[in-house]
Amino acid sequence: MEGQSKGSFNVMEESERNGKGRCGSMVGTCDLVLRVLAFVLTLVAAVVIGADKQTAIVPFKLVESMPPLYVPVAAKWHYLSAFVYFVGANAIACAYATLSLLFSLGNRRKGMESLISVFDTLMVALLFSSNGAAIAVGLLGLQGNLHLHWNKVCNVFGKFCDQVAASLFISLLGSITFLLLLLLPHVFRLKQTT
Repeated sequence: MEGQSKGSFNVMEESERNGKGRCGSMVGTCDLVLRVLAFVLTLVAAVVIGADKQTAIVPFKLVESMPPLYVPVAAKWHYLSAFVYFVGANAIACAYATLSLLFSLGNRRKGMESLISVFDTLMVALLFSSNGAAIAVGLLGLQGNLHLHWNKVCNVFGKFCDQVAASLFISLLGSITFLLLLLLPHVFRLKQTT
């Protein structure tokens, strides 16, 4: 302990010095588990939608009196800006989860705790906003919009839509994990006072 500067600390060591060893080590353990989970979930969400593409043969009528032409049409995630935002947001959250996990494993200064909380909040906002955008576009693909004459496409690109839905669900779990990282210290603090 003598070799460490006074400004650095480990979450578990700090709470043990305050006489809250069991609860502090629980916070540190939960923090690490949630950061690993956030990393895995955001990585999987980005990879699942990033690998999503499907080609289907679609009938296309030029003139009503003639038979339809069958044209191959591809659906890829990068054709829709909401999905590009979704992949980017999950990639950023995944990279941040990696960095914050490294900081959690090493010693942190008190100022770093606040900075990590701020970035955790940014990741929650980023992930929930990208999830909302992707869900809105996904619902348009699933149901269409009769008022604007936008046809639904999930009846043609079923596999594509299923992968998008799976990725959205996984990313929502990642968002909730980052939210739990924000709430965790407060929950344990409330538990200590009771």
